[in-house]
Amino acid sequence: MTTTPESPPSREQLLYWLHEAAEIEHQLMCCYLYAAFSLKRTDPRWTAEQGAAVGRWRATLTGVALEEMTHLCLVGNLSSALGATPNFQRPALPVEAGPYPSGFVIRLAPFCAATLEHFTFLERPHGEELRDAPGFAGGAAYRRIVPAERLSPGPRDYATVGELYETLAHSLESCVEALGEAALFVGDPRLQVDGALAPLPGVAAVTDLASARAALHTIVVQGEGAGAEHIHSHFSRFRQMVEELQALTAADPDFEPAHPAATNPVMNAPIQPNPERVHIGEPRLAQWVDIGNALYTTSLRCLLQGFADPERAAKATWLSASFALMRSMVPVGEGLAARPAGASPRPHAGFTFTPLRTLAALPPAAAAGVVAERMGQLRSRAQALPVVPVDGEGTSAWTTVIRVLEQQEGALRALGSVSSAPAAAAAPPPSSPVAAAPVVASPPTNPVEVVSGKAVTVHFEARRCIHSRHCVLDAPTVFKANTPGEWIYPDTVHVDVLVGVAQNCPSGAIRLTRHDGGAEEASPPVNTLRLRENGPYAIHAPLTVAHQADGLRATLCRCGQSRRKPWCDGSHAGAGFVATGEPASGAVEPLASRDGPLEIVPVRNGPLSLRGNVEICAGTGRVVARVTEARLCRCGQSRTKPFCDLSHVGAGFQAEGD
Repeated sequence: MTTTPESPPSREQLLYWLHEAAEIEHQLMCCYLYAAFSLKRTDPRWTAEQGAAVGRWRATLTGVALEEMTHLCLVGNLSSALGATPNFQRPALPVEAGPYPSGFVIRLAPFCAATLEHFTFLERPHGEELRDAPGFAGGAAYRRIVPAERLSPGPRDYATVGELYETLAHSLESCVEALGEAALFVGDPRLQVDGALAPLPGVAAVTDLASARAALHTIVVQGEGAGAEHIHSHFSRFRQMVEELQALTAADPDFEPAHPAATNPVMNAPIQPNPERVHIGEPRLAQWVDIGNALYTTSLRCLLQGFADPERAAKATWLSASFALMRSMVPVGEGLAARPAGASPRPHAGFTFTPLRTLAALPPAAAAGVVAERMGQLRSRAQALPVVPVDGEGTSAWTTVIRVLEQQEGALRALGSVSSAPAAAAAPPPSSPVAAAPVVASPPTNPVEVVSGKAVTVHFEARRCIHSRHCVLDAPTVFKANTPGEWIYPDTVHVDVLVGVAQNCPSGAIRLTRHDGGAEEASPPVNTLRLRENGPYAIHAPLTVAHQADGLRATLCRCGQSRRKPWCDGSHAGAGFVATGEPASGAVEPLASRDGPLEIVPVRNGPLSLRGNVEICAGTGRVVARVTEARLCRCGQSRTKPFCDLSHVGAGFQAEGD
């Protein structure tokens, strides 16, 4: 097709194309996640090489899906920049003929050679002559033609997704020439979602033609790429997976990397019997399909609210909730793919990604309360579902989902209490019929609970707690979590047990004052900063944080998403933050002194500035570095973690500090 429009298109036409682009990115993300979910976690018949390949393919598919999420967000930013609302709706899968060009076959299918070849076809660069995989050929060819003189917007035909984005790029340029940048980019810049708000590779705000071009360039290069030189493009990565799978299958024809998950699974039974649909109707599996789709659609609602809210702190809360729910979909998707859909051993079930009928931004005043109510419903259902693991599964992942739902419900209730706070003369709003969760996003008026026993007084600071669970596991009779009213009973164990619990609390949320004559906790002989896998910095030293004495223990945020910066609040789990706890060792020369005060100063919109003696250790205890001064990444973007590499500048990271 001709990618340069004959004349500058209308704003409505630009938005039509952007909404179609958003649908395609959204559909592809679901397809890639479905294929990743279908991969087995383990198989006793695999060789070490085969197991490593499956793990690599899962990581690649998940990474590609995250980049499709990046593209969806960038298209959303483009829509916002033009003065519209992002589109996160889409047709239900599988997509029937009509919404997209006739060559686009989009449906859910498990990981296999044909599926990978189909993905390669969808992501092919312009000019790359490929045939679609067997079994994915489209129906009758058709063309989508809209008369040039028509006022109503309509589609254009294109052979590749890259052509659509090329049309958009040329159209934006011609509109700027005709109207000027200020007249075209009329959206509120506060509605933009940047890399500091969304932990996705390449997300950036769009406010003018240059940033719009950059966004479109990111989408194309990450996706189909401009040629073979883009070895990290989706096209190149899929082609590499095809070659690896062919080689491993040729060496072992019995190699099965994936479960036989259904092609075209559906949650709702078709009105007419359809052999091309697999209805997941078995009662127990239907419950899992139901909660999976509820997690998915609620994550989309949170994403839309995040784009719609102009207040940055509120945006962060909404987007954190959205990404937390997306991460929570993983055990559902993998669990469905691991189980037969019915009495027969094949096919297995699958996540259906059933969309809402409508998805529009909720009124700001009520939005947080409405979605918090939904989080409570999800949490209650998640707690009631039976969890019977199959090979390769564990129950801990589902426990994490329940905890995430509890945390996000609390965060949204806290946001709702702020956004709906009455004016001085106004009456307070009615209370919600759903009980508030015990975990909240902002600190209470009196954040420290003090409970005195015969031998010791326990101080518990809820806003520091990261739920490491040492307390409830090591002293369950003392710390009775989720119990209304009093929940700390210090006299039920020997004081030495409580001392051990406090010293195992990495965040410093639990501290003790002894009045039995026993010694208080002493400063450690060696100051340590431990790197938690995909999590925070856990520090043990006589601390000063942000110019305030901070005890001997703290967990500080390094994902950039915490709402209590510089302290961790557990947001890394919901945000899908990835950072190794085992980086390579650097300078490990002995320090002249290994203890003493350690000062940590958050730099405004930048890293944590550290001064004092400290050993930076991997999660296993291996020394990564010994330093007396360092600048530690806290935006989550650095390529030299744990140290800052100035990525916070390009990421637009924002946080309080000096």
